[in-house]
Amino acid sequence: MTGGAGFIGSHVVDALLGDGLQVAVIDDLSSGEERRVAAEAEMCVVDIVDRTALEAVVRRVKPRAIYHLAAQASVVASVEDPGRDCDVNVRGTLNVLESARLVGAPVVFTSTGGALYGDAAPMPTPEDQIPAPLSPYGASKWAAEAFVNTWSLSGEQSHSVCRLGNVYGPRQSPHGEAGVVAIFSYHLFAARTPKLYGHGRPTRDYVYVADVVSALLAASGRSGTYNIATASETDVATIWRVLQQVAEGSGHGAAATGERIEPELADLRPGELQHSCLDVSLAARELGWRPAVNIDEGLRLTYEALAEEFQAA
Repeated sequence: MTGGAGFIGSHVVDALLGDGLQVAVIDDLSSGEERRVAAEAEMCVVDIVDRTALEAVVRRVKPRAIYHLAAQASVVASVEDPGRDCDVNVRGTLNVLESARLVGAPVVFTSTGGALYGDAAPMPTPEDQIPAPLSPYGASKWAAEAFVNTWSLSGEQSHSVCRLGNVYGPRQSPHGEAGVVAIFSYHLFAARTPKLYGHGRPTRDYVYVADVVSALLAASGRSGTYNIATASETDVATIWRVLQQVAEGSGHGAAATGERIEPELADLRPGELQHSCLDVSLAARELGWRPAVNIDEGLRLTYEALAEEFQAA
């Protein structure tokens, strides 16, 4: 799999190993961390933009399936350097598809939901909504999807696209702009003032990482495009409020001492959405998949796990 040293990817690795499978991880470690990868998996430090190096690993390993999670995933970074974003997300995906073709392996490609559909989409948004991305990141994911679908339509392998909502959970990095749940958790733990972009009003469809993993496993070998989320939207201010309550009752971090932290309100950054919520009925019908973890339980599990990570760091 690609991107296996990342937040979501490392959880997929654990699930595959738990099913008794052998796993090879391809990751350039630009954002992933090798410590997240289980010792039982083979770690290959390779950039998916380097087609020769990628094909060499795939030819040697001969995978039965490829989970493609490696990506340039920052909206802000895509605005600052759209060329690099395109190289990784489009050319890198094409390289993965061509490598998969050599060994006859189906690919599960992780795309984006909110950043792809844009602000004018109906909510919850179905998969047949024409994308209208507001950032180079959303555009590059849409372009990569086109390659995945075209290669799948060739009939050689069945490739699938999973358009993810806002994924959160243990191991998510609190650094950078991605992962507001992890960012807020760290600020509560360390008694730092966070910024609530969009003045706390933007909504997202937050989906717990374990639910995403089960969806990706269900999509392997299928041909189609599926929203993977919860069909529920939650505003940023609510995420902060619930996490603050969880932190205060957890016994972990500054918030557990009763210290109240007031967030700073700020405008949305370029390329960011006002609202996002995804229709997941197609995944339920065709994959037999439904999210199992609600937002309150997911935020509790996430804060408790991240607080232990912060304390150990």
